[in-house]
Amino acid sequence: MTDTDSPVSSVADYPLPDSGWAVLDDRVVVRISGPGTDKFLQGQFSQNLDEVIPGRSPRAAAATPKGRAYCLTRMVRDGNDILMDFPSELADDIISHLRKYLMLFRGTTMEVVQEVSIIGILGNQLAESLAGDALESLKEPGDSIALRNGVLVKTQPTAEGTARFEFWQTEDSEVALPASDQIPTTDWQASEIAAGVASLTAATQESFVPQMLNWQHVDGVHFKKGCYTGQEVIARMHFLGQLKKSLFRFRIEQAEDLPAPGSALLAGERSVGEVVNVVKYRDGSIELLAVVRHDAAEKALHPDGLPEVVLMPMPLPYPVPEREKSAQSDT
Repeated sequence: MTDTDSPVSSVADYPLPDSGWAVLDDRVVVRISGPGTDKFLQGQFSQNLDEVIPGRSPRAAAATPKGRAYCLTRMVRDGNDILMDFPSELADDIISHLRKYLMLFRGTTMEVVQEVSIIGILGNQLAESLAGDALESLKEPGDSIALRNGVLVKTQPTAEGTARFEFWQTEDSEVALPASDQIPTTDWQASEIAAGVASLTAATQESFVPQMLNWQHVDGVHFKKGCYTGQEVIARMHFLGQLKKSLFRFRIEQAEDLPAPGSALLAGERSVGEVVNVVKYRDGSIELLAVVRHDAAEKALHPDGLPEVVLMPMPLPYPVPEREKSAQSDT
């Protein structure tokens, strides 16, 4: 199986299939190797490297000194190395930035690995075809198991209940998934929105503190680890209850124009949010993730320049208790 085998589509199927798999060719995988691997990553990412183990492959964020996320990723332990994935459009920028810190760790390297690919899987049945009975050991999102030719990671289900997995294929061998079940990468991207999992683009990089993207609710922020770049801002926002905006999911029944990542959401004429990710479905509907002020979340919202478009709130598969705390503090 190669990237060219992946079906191409600019729109997602509606409704999303309950079962299927996609080659995630919109991501670049890097390998960090050498004696300073854990110490280097511990100082730059929001995850505790002591908890990145063969059975646990959590998400993480890297931020600027002001706490603004420029990288959202997953960490997968592969022997003594760590594998991480970056969006293709941001990979060069992220790698260049991280190498400024990597220079302090002699003998430690970070390289793009072409031989590692990621397959997104919808449905328990397809995941079981890879893992067999071992699938039962994956209880929570982020749990992982090493298989013969890679690592299978349980990830957040969609709010509608579809199970989802990532298979990090580390060996160049055929994966036992039926070709008839292959779906476009766009379907997987739509499932990410339905699961409340944000991704950054050039328009939104360094725009949000990780908690604004609900990253703590997808196991991407460890609040009890030591210092790392941006940690002071991130920790203060968490422990002092200062989060005033977070990630919401919305649906648009019909619209000709697609709201762009980075564009504003308005309540009347007031900007109260920003689009993060968006997908269009074959039936003409649109779903999006957006960071919105808690005090405006109940108002009638529309994308900037599209006053006739109505945003309908949609559920997320996890609770966001900070919204209630924020509402109470404003009363």
